[in-house]
Amino acid sequence: MIATAVALGLVAVVWLVWRSETVVFVLLDRMVADALTSDALGDLPDGIHVMLCGAGSPLPDPKRSGTCVAVQAGTRLYVVDAGTNGARNLGRFGVNAGRVESVLLTHAHSDHFDGLGELGMVRWLNGSHAEPLPVHGPPVVAEVVAGFNRAYAPDIGYRTAHQGSRVAPPSGGGLRAIPFPLPADGQLATVLERPEGLRISVFRVSHEPVSEAVGYRFDYKGRIVVVSGDTVKSANLIRHAQGADLLVHEALSDRIADRIASAAEAVGADGPARMMRDISSYHATPVEAAEAAAEAGVGHLLFYHIAPALPVSALERVFLSGVADVYDGPVTLGVDGTTVSLSVVE
Repeated sequence: MIATAVALGLVAVVWLVWRSETVVFVLLDRMVADALTSDALGDLPDGIHVMLCGAGSPLPDPKRSGTCVAVQAGTRLYVVDAGTNGARNLGRFGVNAGRVESVLLTHAHSDHFDGLGELGMVRWLNGSHAEPLPVHGPPVVAEVVAGFNRAYAPDIGYRTAHQGSRVAPPSGGGLRAIPFPLPADGQLATVLERPEGLRISVFRVSHEPVSEAVGYRFDYKGRIVVVSGDTVKSANLIRHAQGADLLVHEALSDRIADRIASAAEAVGADGPARMMRDISSYHATPVEAAEAAAEAGVGHLLFYHIAPALPVSALERVFLSGVADVYDGPVTLGVDGTTVSLSVVE
């Protein structure tokens, strides 16, 4: 009885402490200090560190937001595509969006840029930047950026008027398009080069009818990371991913998509059924992505832009079925926040 009374007393004390506003605010102070003085990617040792700020597709998935890949190379932070919730996920996982140097757009499907305006806004205000966020991409990037700049122009003005030019310099609001020519098939073209040994290159992939679709390759101090963008199995990607340490590759399970399509047809939902049958034609299956990884001899395969949604673990097993038969390296099925770190090669 005495032990029970003591236990109940301790529970009551803990409950009262937890209810105390003083304790809550002390915890809040600590959380704010940690958020402002640390960075989940920036604090890592020298190397290339990849975080999925969005591992999903346009289809709602509780574990996966719109497509977004954060790449930290040395001290520099880049984002490949900016899908829904990408900017918020950076903050959620402890990465300061104010450090983003550039966005690299793979193509103009809306799920790859519908969070771009928000990322530009958060990056501007978190870093008090005096220059707009650079957005590199194939020629269509100019049209995408122009649309966002028109849409966000009123809010940029409101932010400066409210926060002042020290926090929100008017010259830094919005985005700046930096289009590059679409590389020829087989060509690996340099997009950015930095004096500390970072080179970001672009290559063409196949996502017809999207004609301006590309992937990116990051080379830094002996490490190579390749991000596929949306594509079917691509010989050009395999060519430029040879020997990569990490291949971040999109994948769509045709088995799951076909099953969803059949279920939709059974209830007369012809539109969703047609969409599910069509999308398989311009995405790689998980097995095809694994074949690409094997043929390129990459060290690690990370799946992203995962479709359809995988709300239960049993579907994850279906998604990965057959992958181990064609690729014997490590495989990661990405979720929001998945991070892979590659230290520099001495």
